[in-house]
Amino acid sequence: MDTIASLFSFITTPVSWVIVQFHKVYGALFGDDSGWAWGLSIVSLVVLIRICLIPLFVKQIKSTRNMQVLQPKMKAIQERYKNDKQRQSEEMMKLYKETGTNPLSSCLPILAQSPFFFALYHVLSSIASGKKIGAINQDLLDSARQAHIFGAPLAAKFTDSVDKLNSLDASLLDVRVVTAVMIVLMSASQFFTQRQLMTKNVDLTVKTPYMQQQKMLMYIFPVIFAVMGVNFPVGVLVYWLTTNVWTMGQQMYVINQNPTPGSKAQDAYLQRVLKTVDSRGQVRGRTQRRTVKAIVAKGPDRNDIERKFITGLSKKGLAAQEDGTVQKSETAVIEAEGGAAPKRQQPKRQTKAKRQTAATTGAAKDEPKDEPAAGAKTSLQKQDAPQDDKPTSAGKSASGSSRQAKSGQRKGPQRPKHPSKK
Repeated sequence: MDTIASLFSFITTPVSWVIVQFHKVYGALFGDDSGWAWGLSIVSLVVLIRICLIPLFVKQIKSTRNMQVLQPKMKAIQERYKNDKQRQSEEMMKLYKETGTNPLSSCLPILAQSPFFFALYHVLSSIASGKKIGAINQDLLDSARQAHIFGAPLAAKFTDSVDKLNSLDASLLDVRVVTAVMIVLMSASQFFTQRQLMTKNVDLTVKTPYMQQQKMLMYIFPVIFAVMGVNFPVGVLVYWLTTNVWTMGQQMYVINQNPTPGSKAQDAYLQRVLKTVDSRGQVRGRTQRRTVKAIVAKGPDRNDIERKFITGLSKKGLAAQEDGTVQKSETAVIEAEGGAAPKRQQPKRQTKAKRQTAATTGAAKDEPKDEPAAGAKTSLQKQDAPQDDKPTSAGKSASGSSRQAKSGQRKGPQRPKHPSKK
């Protein structure tokens, strides 16, 4: 233990110093030996660390979303180069570089917290063993050993023996009950955080193995925390429960204010924006204007939820502008990508009787034009040679053209047949 503590001395000293400074503040309110003074000092340490890690949390969100979007492309690369692992890795790295995605960014907050977690663990273990560490001197050590939270010392564990708990002036029942409740709350907060991420803040249009992995982690992580929690001191459980609650609240804020495109959370968020615009006639807040601006910039690349939002604005006679604001427009219509396209009105289909009547009428109009020519032809035929069959053939051709017109065939001069078809 001393060897491990010496390895983490570069971080245990700053952590113990921060705890001592917070203890001075809370000790003036609750008393130096109060469990609330030491417990709130640990909670304040968590809050301070998480505030410093907010930039990493933002990178984690961006990386997680980019990984979701890239899953189809990554799967295509794996199938294309499944027999060439080196080429597969090269194409993966090229894809990450082109999109600016870092797969490790999703783990940055956890990795950044790990040194502080181990440092606090060693500080509390040293307090349980009665050893000074970092900025905690003998007086502070005695004060910390006397501090209890609901009857459980900060340095006590679920697996501690009765003799060790007696040395810390605590009962086995109190320690077991307090640690069990904290372990359950710690695991439940971890499960709820992961669940709200999977059910509300995931793009439902992308079905990839990544989503299945996240679902598995949603059940695996709470079990891991429950198993490991029995070996954590009460102070470490306070630390981990506080950081889980912080993560849960931070995740809820992100889901409500900056949801993943294509998720249920985005649909709920845009509906709230639409109600705000309906009641106020304008987009309220910088965040909402930035969201509307991004939707307008996407153009035809909008997803179904974003098209639904643009449709809602158009129905209210409003048009989204490039700067994220909305303006009234009398000519506002639903965009092609924002809603259903206007239906093209097809002409009504006429009945067969009407089509035959129209064809007969057209043929009747054409007959007077052909009569002079037919009469002239008949007179010439009579002058040249008295043939009885000529008028009959002419009559047959006239009646034949009439029947062709009635049947809906093309009127007017017909194209001569090819000599081979005569």
